[in-house]
Amino acid sequence: MADIDDIIAGGGIVFRPAKKKDDNGSGKVKTKAKKKQYITGAHGSGSARQKAKYREQRANRHKK
Repeated sequence: MADIDDIIAGGGIVFRPAKKKDDNGSGKVKTKAKKKQYITGAHGSGSARQKAKYREQRANRHKK
């Protein structure tokens, strides 16, 4: 109960953003496929290949 009284009397709770780490990319492992590879389905995931197929069909729909 004392905690609640302190919060009310002290002006409330202050929410601050989390502290950021400044690593500058050292030690990171990049596993995410590049956007172009994902869009064309080149990186091998089944989902990417299927989406690329649908994108190609949609693009070809309006060609003459």
